[in-house]
Amino acid sequence: ILFKNTVIPPLGLLTYALVGFGLMYPGNAWICGKVLGFAGFGLHCPAGAAGGIDYAAGGYTYWTDFMYQGMFAATAATIVSGAVAERIKFHSFLIFSVIFVALVYPFIGSWGWGKGWLDALKFHDLAGSTFVHSVGGWAALAGVIFLGPRTGKYVAGKARPIMGHSLPLATIGVFMLWFGWYGFNGGSVLSADPMKVSYVFVTTTLAACAGIMSAMLTSWWLQKKPDLSMMLNGCLAGLVGITAGADTVSVSASIIIGLIAGVLAVLAVLSFDHLRLDDPVGALSVHLVNGVWGTLAVGFFSSEYAFLPQLIGVAAVGAMSFIGASVIFYVLKKTIGIRVSEEEEARGLDLGEHGMEAYGGFQIFTTQ
Repeated sequence: ILFKNTVIPPLGLLTYALVGFGLMYPGNAWICGKVLGFAGFGLHCPAGAAGGIDYAAGGYTYWTDFMYQGMFAATAATIVSGAVAERIKFHSFLIFSVIFVALVYPFIGSWGWGKGWLDALKFHDLAGSTFVHSVGGWAALAGVIFLGPRTGKYVAGKARPIMGHSLPLATIGVFMLWFGWYGFNGGSVLSADPMKVSYVFVTTTLAACAGIMSAMLTSWWLQKKPDLSMMLNGCLAGLVGITAGADTVSVSASIIIGLIAGVLAVLAVLSFDHLRLDDPVGALSVHLVNGVWGTLAVGFFSSEYAFLPQLIGVAAVGAMSFIGASVIFYVLKKTIGIRVSEEEEARGLDLGEHGMEAYGGFQIFTTQ
């Protein structure tokens, strides 16, 4: 996981620079209506003020646009990495990530953020409940299906818990993500307007808080004990849920969105286990389920945007993301394979894939 999530940002940014940016933001170079366009390979900043103060009405520069959207593209692949953890071949995952980030993600993103057909319908997604989180979530679902569950996860028809090794690190990670979300959502206002940015900060914060509380109470009720891992996912679920409409829903609506997101996260984890869809980190529950919920919530709670365009966007993006990821995983499975052997899985991918341990210095001593 450490290796994958270190290599994905450079892979994502390099491929996005090569082809993704031109595919996602074709400008006037639409090839097929407002569905497919391509502005060319590489980065071609407009000369002079056109790439600076005149770019995006002075809100940000061409280079800012690339950096911000390039990191969003890489984020979509990191969502997949958690869902397929502990059984995928490293090189197969890298090939998937390159193709998905270079072609599938920007093609879908062009429909909305690139001023494509969804934008013409007035589909609204401020910071990526759909274009980042659900895109990554649908791809993760395809990966989970093609890989199958980890060995020993489902025994005698029941899900067997396979605990993560460090709840303190998980908690720290969630707080880091929460902090990063202020850049994620606040930056997507696409200006330094203090009123707009600070408002997004408030709705983002309250949705996360509501997600924590509802996930805690739901897990406490269903499992008879308050589950920390569920509560952490509830925080992320609230953040994902508010990401589409943080700029357009009311403060009270943001709390409702977060409350529902936290409940959905817990119920989704239990439901995916019931369906024998093995997701070690709850990526499907957080990013897919609540990416969909957050996008639809804009249609429920915003006075500016209608429900039908939000529903159409969810359906279209979901279909394209799942189909695109499924094709890539299917081809990889039939050619080089995507899953490690049972022996390597039992031994651990740290040793099998990388020849080193995450925690060195431990030795097994015997009396023989």
